[in-house]
Amino acid sequence: MQALKVERLSNDLSGVVLTEIDAPVRAPGEVLVRIRAASLNYPDLLMTRGAYQYKPDVPFISGLECAGEVIEAEPDSGFAPGDRVMGGNKTGAFAEIASLPGKGLSRVPGNFSYAQGAAMGAAYSTAYTGLVELCDLKAGQSVMVTGASGGVGIAALDLARALGATTIAATGIEAKREAITALASPDHTIISEGRFRDAVSDLTDGQLCNIVFDNVGGDVFDECTRCVTFAGKLVVCGFTSGRIAEIATNIPLIKGFSIVGLRAGEYARRFPERGQAINAAIRGLAEAGRIKPAVGTQLPLSRWREGFEAMANREVVGKVVFDLGDQ
Repeated sequence: MQALKVERLSNDLSGVVLTEIDAPVRAPGEVLVRIRAASLNYPDLLMTRGAYQYKPDVPFISGLECAGEVIEAEPDSGFAPGDRVMGGNKTGAFAEIASLPGKGLSRVPGNFSYAQGAAMGAAYSTAYTGLVELCDLKAGQSVMVTGASGGVGIAALDLARALGATTIAATGIEAKREAITALASPDHTIISEGRFRDAVSDLTDGQLCNIVFDNVGGDVFDECTRCVTFAGKLVVCGFTSGRIAEIATNIPLIKGFSIVGLRAGEYARRFPERGQAINAAIRGLAEAGRIKPAVGTQLPLSRWREGFEAMANREVVGKVVFDLGDQ
């Protein structure tokens, strides 16, 4: 079968190859899945460089999450051959067949394609953990999301809107404005990353934002500290700008806001009962039609490099999904 293998770590993807390997044999407690679609996440890119918190032994099959059909499962697993499932593991999704932990899988909602199923898990669990679990988002509050065009950014906007928040999307690339509106919702107000504090103040009648969800870091994080209301929360989700920001502690002290670090996967691993509740809540919203994953680009796995390079250059709008079979 074909699989995307990281044979050595590199900063230019030169250690990544699409190659033929033997199909895996199902391990105890796992489910053998024929993968139909797999979505690209920022940690997938970082792991090719050895720059992510989790560092798998090289070589490894890349890919966090996917959707497909069950080939084989244990009788008491809750899954049977032919079931449409989505989920994944820390690696292994960018392949035609994968053996995946059963606890990391769930059924694809009936109204979702495989591409949408592959695109939902990591992005929405990250958004839900940050906005609801850690920040207790309430209807009527204001939420700003930076790096709003990416998979997690659009998921955070979509979720906040579904839960009744007023949303502001910040993007560093003007050309992405129409794409964000098309993939997310016309209800979001879109502003430019940069010196955006005055724009946020105008949009919120001087109240600023209850929650600022920052995917970018660097200079954008610095400006985000000026956009949080008193007793609000600033969520640190990533640093796609490349610079890990620093902050003088007198700033959150004087302004009275909290800085919240977000690692959704680790949160679910440490608090498995909360992880299950989060997944159930997201699934309920999906089945009710209140949220919808934004698939921005679909590519065959043979064009994997295009997807990875677009992510590295911050050109992605929505999720990049690799097709590995009929949708």
